[in-house]
Amino acid sequence: MIDHVGISLPSLAEGTRFFGRTFELLGFPGEPYEGGGFVEWEDFAIGEASVDRQLTRHLHIGFYAPSREAVDAWWRDSTASGYDSDGAPGPRPEYGPEYYGAFVLDEAGNSIEAVNNGPRRQPGVIDHLWLRTRSLEDATRFYEAVCPAVSHTVERHDGRTQIRGSGATFSIVEGPPTEGLHLAFEAPDLATVVAFHDAGVGGGFVSNGEPGERPIYHPGYYGAFLLDPDGNNIEAVFHDR
Repeated sequence: MIDHVGISLPSLAEGTRFFGRTFELLGFPGEPYEGGGFVEWEDFAIGEASVDRQLTRHLHIGFYAPSREAVDAWWRDSTASGYDSDGAPGPRPEYGPEYYGAFVLDEAGNSIEAVNNGPRRQPGVIDHLWLRTRSLEDATRFYEAVCPAVSHTVERHDGRTQIRGSGATFSIVEGPPTEGLHLAFEAPDLATVVAFHDAGVGGGFVSNGEPGERPIYHPGYYGAFLLDPDGNNIEAVFHDR
């Protein structure tokens, strides 16, 4: 499944306020983890953009809402707080018979959604992602190369590609490319991390960090990193605790 997603925003303080309020209204328990310049809610983290950390743009991310009423309350609160609507609450039957969502734009212009689509299907706060790419063919080939190593399938559809695992899903379409995204796949062991990296490099894609421990995150953190064709940082990680 997706282990975590990280984005960079113009202001960490403003991002913390917006997403903290989002998760409060959507009923996620507990306090976020804060440290190392990041704020993290389960499988979603934010940081502040800088010279070394590219601003995240052109991303759509959907968060699970426990009810349609929660979707409505979140949208009303967000728009009343000055965030632009990207779609009022309502059914979206093109996505599914039970699908009910609402959308606002965060401070970087990313499309943020609260969605109720039946019972919760996986742990974490993320329901789904949509990424945009300069070339759907190139992006699809990248994920076709690396996803078998981390137990995700890649499905080609007319005008989009969908990647599925046991948790949150994500899809890719052509358009102004998603930038500054960090997406990490969960790995069950060290060998999977190595296989992920080898598959990407063997497919002609660019390494962004060879397999190894990253104790800066926590003891036993073992990850490897690749750049997708649009320059996003894609990782496989094993939390050897």
